[in-house]
Amino acid sequence: MNLDELNERQKEAVLLTKGPLLILAGAGSGKTRVLTTKIAYLIIEKGISPSSILAITFTNKASKEMKERVNLLIGEKTKDIQISTFHSFGYKIVRENYHLLGLEKNFSILDENDSISLIRKVLKKNNLDPKHYNPKGIKQQISGAKNELLNPLAYSRYAKSYWEKEVLKIYKDYQQKLQANNAVDFDDLLMLPVKLFKENPQILDKYQEHYKYILIDEYQDTNEAQYVLTKKISFKYQNICVVGDGDQSIYGWRGANYKNILNFEKDYPKAKVILLEKNYRSTKNILKAANNVIKNNKLRKEKTLITDNEAGSKIKHYLALDEKDETLYVAEVIKRLLETGISLDEIAVLYRTNAQSQVFESSFTVFNIPYKIVGALSFYKRKEIKDLVAYLKLIYNEKDNVNLLRCINTPRRGIGEKTIEDLINKAEKENVSVFEAIDYGKPLEFKKMINQLKEISKTYSLTELVEEVLKKSGLEFNLKNEGTLEANNRLENLYEFKSVTLEFEKREEEISLESFLKEVSLISNSEELKEEDDKVSLMTVHAAKGLEFEVIFIVGLEEGIMPHYSAEEIGELEEERRLFYVAVTRAKKHLYLVSASQRMRFGEIWNNNISPFIKEIGEDYIEGEEGDVFYQEVDYQVGDLIFHEKFGQGIIKEINNDLLTILFSYPYQMKQFMKKHKSIKKIN
Repeated sequence: MNLDELNERQKEAVLLTKGPLLILAGAGSGKTRVLTTKIAYLIIEKGISPSSILAITFTNKASKEMKERVNLLIGEKTKDIQISTFHSFGYKIVRENYHLLGLEKNFSILDENDSISLIRKVLKKNNLDPKHYNPKGIKQQISGAKNELLNPLAYSRYAKSYWEKEVLKIYKDYQQKLQANNAVDFDDLLMLPVKLFKENPQILDKYQEHYKYILIDEYQDTNEAQYVLTKKISFKYQNICVVGDGDQSIYGWRGANYKNILNFEKDYPKAKVILLEKNYRSTKNILKAANNVIKNNKLRKEKTLITDNEAGSKIKHYLALDEKDETLYVAEVIKRLLETGISLDEIAVLYRTNAQSQVFESSFTVFNIPYKIVGALSFYKRKEIKDLVAYLKLIYNEKDNVNLLRCINTPRRGIGEKTIEDLINKAEKENVSVFEAIDYGKPLEFKKMINQLKEISKTYSLTELVEEVLKKSGLEFNLKNEGTLEANNRLENLYEFKSVTLEFEKREEEISLESFLKEVSLISNSEELKEEDDKVSLMTVHAAKGLEFEVIFIVGLEEGIMPHYSAEEIGELEEERRLFYVAVTRAKKHLYLVSASQRMRFGEIWNNNISPFIKEIGEDYIEGEEGDVFYQEVDYQVGDLIFHEKFGQGIIKEINNDLLTILFSYPYQMKQFMKKHKSIKKIN
């Protein structure tokens, strides 16, 4: 088998086939090639039976890619290798041993919605109000317990608070209902195999004999259940090869424990460690910047990325005045890059939270820059935003049956399908709108609420109206009560909608609910009009993991955004730094970092400090855009003459920290700019 295309470290990792092996694979170091080549080498050169090999990845997409790449190397034998996700492998074990787990052969697997529905039934049985015991929040708690291998009995030892004790009661009933339904949930596919192996050593031995060679990708992302399952299967022969990068561990919020990769040598004292530090993706400047940042994390294994690629240009940093200036800068640079021959699909804009996409979607629509949202829906197509807009449309036009039917029971307020069907029939019979047909019960309470909001809309600003809709409709309360990460993200999106209305109010002379809804409709439909395949990618950093682009913009680089305001403890701050590291290492040739001195977030002005991660890069590898090096500042004084490319000559009237108040003569007007703003220059 020809291994000439591999570098020396990659080749060493492939050739080592006995005993535990930890491959610390840096970003862009070719880890997938190593894994797939290693599988082929075991079969072709070492004569290992394909059925003796277990290769585990984290996503169905990654599993499919690995199968395809292995198939190119060994052909039909690939079908005999167990290449799958953790959950698929867990399902195989449960299916083969259902009788030992108290299940019948035709057991069901409940998806997320099925599980939540079952929890609703448990709540109903115990007379618990789902408004106060949110089913999704409870499901997340139970899921977290199962991923930590805590059954109800084990969880009871940790349940100290009132809320945890309430969850425990529901957890017990939920498990009983699963058993009664001959069903398991998605988390059981990891928990039950571990239970099986603990209680049946002979079964464990059978699987240890079957899978003598184990390979695991993205080991830094394993949770407790995945870690224990892996350890048990590999314990007998210890021919386990794990590949990962602790510096790219960014999923702590969903149970991943990066310490699993740090502790690999303790778990397997005879382990060999191979560093894949040669990067085939990025320029030297980008890699040196990434190394300088990540070395500030204390809890990591030492690793330094190197490359034979060119030095490349310095990383550019731009300090924007606000979020509008941020998007204007990004749009201008993209236009510039297109003139050099770079295509749109080679460009990505990365941000910390989904809510940040809104301002770029609006800006790119105005500048006619085709874009696509990767890993999420565009802002105006997200369910919570569509729900809020439906309320606003109904307030504007109560005869809008489509939007009434969307929000009459959103969030749930006890108006069932039969009631809604009766209202529709009544409206058709009387030839009136559904809203007009409402005259009884819970729908009448809804009608009164909409009428109240209609009155409010006559005197309140758009932003104040949105705030009232969020409160009176229950949209805000429902998501706060749910308490899940998904709910918090959706709540952030709803709050970000207030930034949209505020910006509209500041920009437009004629402000009305009608004109605002018209603009929203135009923006939300604009993406459907674009048919180009060539588009800029907009995505969160989490969604960008595993991807690469010629050009990367990382925006919102301020304290409170990246690092996120919720990152208070050292471990959380280190995960934010790893997130920034992942973002930086997505770039192949050009990297632009953008911060804003202030930005509108959730309907409020945030005054921000630049992200500390930018300073960690080091002056040798970064420069201010257009020569405006952000580490240096012009010494401005009150009375200095200033030239602005649009407003002409002016004079500094006041200096407040980094903010200059400038009086321009033609036409006479007062404007404020940050000292580092690229559009102003001091006249000597």
